[in-house]
Amino acid sequence: MKRTIVRYKTAPDRVEENKRLIEGVFQELQAKALVGVRYAVFALPDGTFIHMAEAEDNAPMPITSLDTFRAYLAGIAERCTEQPVPGAATIVGNYGMLG
Repeated sequence: MKRTIVRYKTAPDRVEENKRLIEGVFQELQAKALVGVRYAVFALPDGTFIHMAEAEDNAPMPITSLDTFRAYLAGIAERCTEQPVPGAATIVGNYGMLG
């Protein structure tokens, strides 16, 4: 199982735009019903976003092939005051939150 967490901070005037782009990704995920993928995004009050993705195999994360995800990535550098930092993640504890 492959797990990735990405953290970054957007400029205050770009938070809503970033949320809209992320919502588009979730709409496409719902429409395509990708199997073996889990994805959650958290927005903190200070403009920080945390993405958590999990895929059943070690192949490239299927979410990255979505058109809406590519659109989200297209302007990420300009929206951020702190650039995205991806990293592998290991679950230390989980109570009904993750599969």
